[in-house]
Amino acid sequence: MEDPKNKKPANQPINIELSEEVAEGVYSNLAMIAHSNSEFVIDFIRLMPGVPKAKVKSRIIITPEHAKRLLAALSDNIEKYEKAFGKISQSGETPHFPLSFGAPGEA
Repeated sequence: MEDPKNKKPANQPINIELSEEVAEGVYSNLAMIAHSNSEFVIDFIRLMPGVPKAKVKSRIIITPEHAKRLLAALSDNIEKYEKAFGKISQSGETPHFPLSFGAPGEA
């Protein structure tokens, strides 16, 4: 039998701490996504015009379940944004970035 003292309420609020440094955010204009059977890796990159080297500014690693939740949340927020501010326009061309992660053995 389960001890009622150890049972947490289902709708207990989560206390989230946001430091000043993290609250400032990091600008990214490119994201690269890779996955394995157990995780999704999202690299947020800042690519500057005329600069041949771009830096990964942040890497987020999440489970496939959380990736699907992120997709749904992002889709919901884009829909709300477009209702408030109008459709987000996209150019017809697909951006092409010659990418190299500069790993050992890569030039």
